[in-house]
Amino acid sequence: MKFKLIVDENKEEEIVVTVHSPSDLTDRIRELILAHNGQDTIYGYDEEEWRQLPIREIACITVLDGKVYAVHSSGQRYRLRQRLYELEAMLPDYFIRINKSALANEKQLERFQAGYSGAVDAVFRCGYREYVSRRCFAQIKRRFMKK
Repeated sequence: MKFKLIVDENKEEEIVVTVHSPSDLTDRIRELILAHNGQDTIYGYDEEEWRQLPIREIACITVLDGKVYAVHSSGQRYRLRQRLYELEAMLPDYFIRINKSALANEKQLERFQAGYSGAVDAVFRCGYREYVSRRCFAQIKRRFMKK
């Protein structure tokens, strides 16, 4: 197998992969390329500092009191300037809507936990919990059944 990477600012980006037959590796390469939109980080801030947040390290993006926050995999919350619908359009496919005001990184999800009243919470590796709406939970179940 050969690998060749050419970095040239003056040319249009193009990715060509030549293989003998499709495999799990080619599927993962395809997903990675299609999910990448050229941006790997988002800027967020707390009371003290601005910080560049790698998208893969964001567990959840949620709206609290009309403000958009990113919950980092460490559990720290950072305020974002963008609106939720703008973030949903630019984030990779592994971010899924879990309710009207939250997007979850499915790679950071630990489990779904059902409550006594029938409500379902998404529990993230960092310990953060977010409510999952019934409509979104049905879509999430269909999505995971395909995999």
